[in-house]
Amino acid sequence: MNKKSALGKGLGALIPNDIIVKENNKPSVIDLNLIKNNNEQPRKSFDDEKIAELAQSIKEHGIIQPIILNKKDDHYVIIAGERRWRAAKLVGLKEVPAIVMDLTDKNILEISLIENIQRQDLNPIEEALAYKKLLSDFNLTQEELSKRVGKSRVTITNSIRLTALSETVKQYLIDEVISEGHGRALLAIDDPKLQCEIAQKVIDERLSVRELERLIKNLKAEKQVERKSKESNPYYKDVTERLQNYFGTKVNISNKNNKGKIEIEYYSEEDLQRILEIINL
Repeated sequence: MNKKSALGKGLGALIPNDIIVKENNKPSVIDLNLIKNNNEQPRKSFDDEKIAELAQSIKEHGIIQPIILNKKDDHYVIIAGERRWRAAKLVGLKEVPAIVMDLTDKNILEISLIENIQRQDLNPIEEALAYKKLLSDFNLTQEELSKRVGKSRVTITNSIRLTALSETVKQYLIDEVISEGHGRALLAIDDPKLQCEIAQKVIDERLSVRELERLIKNLKAEKQVERKSKESNPYYKDVTERLQNYFGTKVNISNKNNKGKIEIEYYSEEDLQRILEIINL
């Protein structure tokens, strides 16, 4: 399946042909109260303003595209169309047009994940988590997943890497205050605290991805110079070793133009208390 065909066929390309033929793709009218959202739905964030806009459109024109449902016991589970379902509830509709299919839980999960990815309905973090879930739950290789969703392996790999960002930065991506490109650039910063600080700088100063990449490159160059300067200066090396022996923990001295700071690491509340007792605090 190449990218064009996968994206073009959409949901129909993901559902087995025998299921489509059996159900004959005929819409039914289903009581809205019998429909429940899918707990495994990869999309967790819904824009209330866009749902309200969709609700207004439904109020004027009705639901043009049926919701895709799966029958389960005495209710129906949404496979595709949760935005339409939410908007219909907002309008106050009692019934909605829907296509009911007979699928396993595994089919539902796979279709829901892939359909959302293909429709680009997910924010970058939701998409990355969807890729991870497809790879783990369905034992797919990245090559197989690439064919299923019509995305290159590089795209999938870069997306999954975003899950390594700090929680704060991931939330910035979810809230769309920084772009996926910004997120990928920030992966070059290992320190979560510094990563958040730089991300905030991106937001405050409206830095482009290229400007962010230059900033990170300059920061790394400064760190390298600082590290070499400290290593080449026997005085700072000696002071660092003496402090580490005194406190019994890792100590870092950063120096620039004869000014800097001393960082003393601790690994628990008890360890912090021990250090405070050493310095009589």
